[in-house]
Amino acid sequence: GTRLKGGHIIHACFFLGPRKFYETLRKMDASEREQICMTGISYVNELYGEEGLKRLQRKAARFVNTGLVVTLAGAVASDGLEDGRVLSGVGGQYNFVAMAHALEDGRSVLMIRSTKEEDGRLHSNIRWSYGHVTIPRHLRDIVVTEYGIADLRGRSDAEVVAALLEIADSRFQDELLKQAKRAGKIGEDYRIPDRARNNRPERLEEMLARYRGRGLFPAFPFGTDLTEEEVVLKKALLALKQMTQWKKLRLPRLTEIRKTIAVPDHARPYLERMALSRAQTFKERLLQKALVYALASVDAI
Repeated sequence: GTRLKGGHIIHACFFLGPRKFYETLRKMDASEREQICMTGISYVNELYGEEGLKRLQRKAARFVNTGLVVTLAGAVASDGLEDGRVLSGVGGQYNFVAMAHALEDGRSVLMIRSTKEEDGRLHSNIRWSYGHVTIPRHLRDIVVTEYGIADLRGRSDAEVVAALLEIADSRFQDELLKQAKRAGKIGEDYRIPDRARNNRPERLEEMLARYRGRGLFPAFPFGTDLTEEEVVLKKALLALKQMTQWKKLRLPRLTEIRKTIAVPDHARPYLERMALSRAQTFKERLLQKALVYALASVDAI
């Protein structure tokens, strides 16, 4: 016949998601469930072993992973920091990147946030160099930040530097370019194109605001087990963390002060979730005021 009997549409070694995702899997009938083949990590993560069949099954494969830092040479750190701290295992990331290069039409995509905040300071995640590597520069391929896509495979070092500069946060572009020029990795006359000179979070927010108003780009596009209160609390607590760092301190607005004096009724659900609705000790009252202030600062109350 023309149809494969007992065929699979996907091989997988684990699945993870919100409760609704598991409910969907549970409700599948037997014929649907049989199309999902749960198998060993060694089968999914490797090309070798039944390689001929796997090459046919993995045509035009796209392997998407996340990283922490990318250097201007195209090397990526994903599992640890240059001071020796290990944040996770390498997992299958190296295998998938190597597989993307082994397949004739495969591609590896590594997603990296352009910046991070640490100790009250903003740092670029695109660096001139970095003292830890998960994916070496000779396996460089596609790198994505919130500001764009850099296609690095088969490019010269100068082309790689230029492509990564265009997707870096603009607050760090000039210093990165200076470092690349000092090392002779890009021409002295090179200038970052104007189209990439406004890579700033404010511009992104401005671009996305009109779409978010239409319900697009939700915080959790694949769903979440968090309640509405917990989603708001996460935002408020992150804001509070930033405000407690010296460089982020600002004078509170009068409306925020008023809300900490007399707790608004609509703050109660958040206080109950944090077990602060009936503050009795001095510490509890202090924490309650801080939380109400944080909620007011993100316009949640």
